[in-house]
This record gives sequence, structure tokens and C-alpha cells, in this order.
Amino acid sequence: MKQGRKRLGDLLIEEGLITPEQLQTTLAEKPPNQKIGDALLQRGYITDQQLAEVLEVQLGIPHVNLFHYPFDTNLFSLISKETAKRNLIIPLKREGNKLYVAMVDPMDFIVIDDLRLSTGFQIETVIATKDGILRSINKYYNVDQDLEELFDDIGGNERGRDEDVTDLDSPIVRLVNQLLTNAVIQKASDIHIDPQETKVVVRYRVDGVLRVERVLPRHMQSVLTARIKIMSNLDITEHRIPQDGRIKINLEFHPIDLRVSTLPTVYGEKIVMRILDMGAALNDLSKIGFNALNLKRFSELIEQPTGIVLITGPTGSGKSSTLYAALNKLNSEQVNIITIEDPVEYQLEGINQIQVNTNVGMTFAAGLRSILRQDPNIIMVGEIRDKETAEIAVRASLTGHLVLSTIHTNDSLGTVTRLIDMGVEPFLIASSLSGIVAQRLVRKVCRDCRELQEATKREVEIFARRGIKIDKVNRGKGCPSCNMTGYKGRIALHEVLVINDDMRRAVMNDDSIQNLKELAIKNKTIFLIDDGLLKVKQGLTTTEEILRVAILE
Repeated sequence: MKQGRKRLGDLLIEEGLITPEQLQTTLAEKPPNQKIGDALLQRGYITDQQLAEVLEVQLGIPHVNLFHYPFDTNLFSLISKETAKRNLIIPLKREGNKLYVAMVDPMDFIVIDDLRLSTGFQIETVIATKDGILRSINKYYNVDQDLEELFDDIGGNERGRDEDVTDLDSPIVRLVNQLLTNAVIQKASDIHIDPQETKVVVRYRVDGVLRVERVLPRHMQSVLTARIKIMSNLDITEHRIPQDGRIKINLEFHPIDLRVSTLPTVYGEKIVMRILDMGAALNDLSKIGFNALNLKRFSELIEQPTGIVLITGPTGSGKSSTLYAALNKLNSEQVNIITIEDPVEYQLEGINQIQVNTNVGMTFAAGLRSILRQDPNIIMVGEIRDKETAEIAVRASLTGHLVLSTIHTNDSLGTVTRLIDMGVEPFLIASSLSGIVAQRLVRKVCRDCRELQEATKREVEIFARRGIKIDKVNRGKGCPSCNMTGYKGRIALHEVLVINDDMRRAVMNDDSIQNLKELAIKNKTIFLIDDGLLKVKQGLTTTEEILRVAILE
């Protein structure tokens, strides 16, 4: 009797990759036409790589790693780029009348039949990850051809021609689109285009770390800059002053918002594009990385009717994501939420968002004054930068509003000193401040190549100093899905300081930071370093990452 094939969900449970509860909730919540594998991926329960490996066992079809795969680029003429992207397939090799094709879903017989008819070959399928296929398509399809066409078009002409940058079928337009698509596929947060003496270097910031993606010849710089400026409505004739703009595009049916900044350097204009992925905006507080106690404390802080809640940390530490997640939780028909930001990063439905514009006198302070006449319940100020904004925010919180904002300081306790330093009276700080959240982002250990290792002697010492015991830690050994770094994705560390009555008295009496710290310890505050080390103990990140962002005392 033929053995029935095991179901995917059961195999994933057997491998210990998901729990029966996760499978049940996913089955109950997913749309009827969505495959269970895709639904589990979307919820972050499994990775692309884990799905491919389990499908290999379930279907008996081999799975192939496309990282550094020796592709036969002549085969790309058999399957168009559009077809490859639409069906998530890529041709690998040819043997006689057989064509080997990597697919995300090797059971899609309609696509296999279409390929057989259009190519005239017998189709042999292998499994590959969605990530791997999309990267390979963008890396190998038409790239060299586009660059060759671009060299021919420009022909060494330093300025480039107008039609080069506006014609949607021109090589430069295809090149820019390709750079943007690659960045989105690799989940980059920023694209840096750096002009140098003899070349132009394109770098992506992935998980907080910059790396070179592509090096272009120097004479392509002017058309590249012109194309990006046209897309972001900037003045292409102005090269001497910095400019800021925005690009809104759909890539692979996915809305992407780019914040563009140009800066004149000695070798031309450096361009940095910040990618704001509208589809991936974190809207759920429970997914940001708060531990149970911090999540409870933060939720209580933002559910109070009045007071100021501040989020602090350096640039790029995820403060905006936490603020937006908090607003998303508070957003309902019963409350009037108004924000003033510079710039408005994500547009949220049901929330009134104001853009700062200093050219016409719309500063944080001026905007905040006007907001108070609009009968708000909750006010979000993008950043407290000066005494005037700080004082209006304090007054707003004392007159019955909840104020959320960010401020640049090293830790939660340093925020009190910073506000006093700005010139805000200690008694006003004490009476208005409800809580401060310090935040940092660290890279997560890659789930596909992590392995348990013995903790080093130095690690055991570090943990012991904070009263935590550790034997084993997770480290990534490097694999194609994390670009051989051992890390994939990021998680936030938090320090949630609740200002209680003892703390208020200490602030009013202008007590030392040491006294405030002792009160915070007494109130069982989890400091950044402790939250980080607990996340290392859970196997989410490494000690090196924690020490990169938090100070060990």
C-alpha cells in the first residue's frame, strides 16, 4: 500500500520549528487561498530556508542554494525576466532535452506545463527560496546588457542626455530601478551612492551595517544623479547646496517610500536614500522586542490620559517605529490624535499628521501651539530639540494631554539632565514626565545557520557581573540567507524608566544621577545592558552586538 505524504504542518512540528498552537492559529486566521507555508512565513514562525528544507523532505524534490550558483546566462533568453519574477522561477542548467528550473513552488504544474510548451524542453524542478530566486533574477538578468547600453549611450559624455534620464525604457532608468529593487529584496534601510575620484560606489545598509553592493564607472555619476533627482522632484541644475526630496513608487506591487538627501562633496553629490517600506511598517507593540515586564510598563504609560512619555536613543535606533506602534495601539474613533513630525515617515489612517516646514515658520514649537487649539487628546512631537518645544510639550501635558515624543540622549536617566540642561524647570519636569524609554537596535542571530556554542570565559564574567548565569550562547556561522554574516534582521533593546513619586521628589530636589539610578534599581528597572544580556540568553543575539550598543558598568 502506498504511503501517504505527510502534511507540511506536521513535518514542521516534528522538526521542532513550530508549535501545534502556532499551526492551529495560522490555519484559523489565514485566507482560504493562501498556502500554509506562506502563511507561516508571513507570521515569522519559520524562515524561507527552513521551508525549503522541509519541502525537500515532504516532496522528495532536491533543494538548491542559489548563492554563488554558476548560472548559465545563455538560458535566460528561454524565460523572460517578467515570467521569472511573476512565477518565482529561474533556469539553472541544461542537460540534453532537460531544463533544470529552480522554483519556490515545484508543485505548480500549470507553470511547469507553460514552460514545457514555451521552451520545448522537459522541465526538471528543484526547490529554492523566494529570497534566493529574486536576488538571482535581479543580479544576473540583463545587468551587463543594461550597463553596456548605458556606456554606449553616454559614450563618455560627462553630462549625459536628457532622454537618458526620463525615457522609461532607457538603461539608466532600468539601472536605478534595479538598485532600488535589490535594496528592497535585501531588506536594506538605506542606499548610499558615494562619488569617488575614479568611480561611484553604491552601498546598502542592511541590519545597521553598510556594505558595497556595486561599483560603477565615474562617468555614469551625472546621469545617475540626474535620474534620482528627477524621480524625487529636486532641482537638477543645482549642485552646490544640499537638497531633500521624496520618491513614492511601487516595486513588485509593493508601495515603497524613499526619503532622498543630496550633499555636495569634492567629487560630486553624495546621495542617501532612506527606504520606508509601507508594507513592512511595524504596527504591533508586541513584535518590537519588548520583554514582558517592559511591555506591561510601556503599555501602562501610554494608556494614561496625561503626561509626557519620551523615547530616547541615537539616530537609527527604531524610535519612530516604537512611536508609530504606540500610536497605532491608541488610535480609535474616540480620541483625536495629532502629530507634528520632521519629516512624516509613515502615514497612518485616522491620525492627523503635520509636516514641519521651517521655510514658512512651521517649526515644532509653532505647530505645537496650533495643535493645542485643535482639541487633541494625544499629541506626538517628532523630536524635542529646544527649550521652546520642551516647555510647550510640558504645558500641554499639564493641561490634560498625553504627549509622546523623542529626544537624543544616551540612556533614560540622562534625559532628565538633558531637559534641565535645555532650561526646563525641575519642578515642571517632575510634574509632567510619566516615563522614559531608552532604545537600541541589535542584529539577530540568523535562524538558518545558528548553532549553540560554549560561552567564552569573558562572556561568563560579563553575565556574572549583572547577576546572570550563562553556559551556552547562539552564534551564526554564516550562510547564503544572511550573506555569510551570521546575522539576519534586528531586534530592539529597551530600558523603561517609570517616573514614580520617589523619582519625582528626587528630580525636584535636583538629586544626583547616582541617586536617581538607585531609585530606578529599587523600582526593578531593567537597564539596556540587562535587557540585552537576557536576549543573548534567549538565543536571539550575541554578546558582541550588545556591547556594541550598551555600556557595561
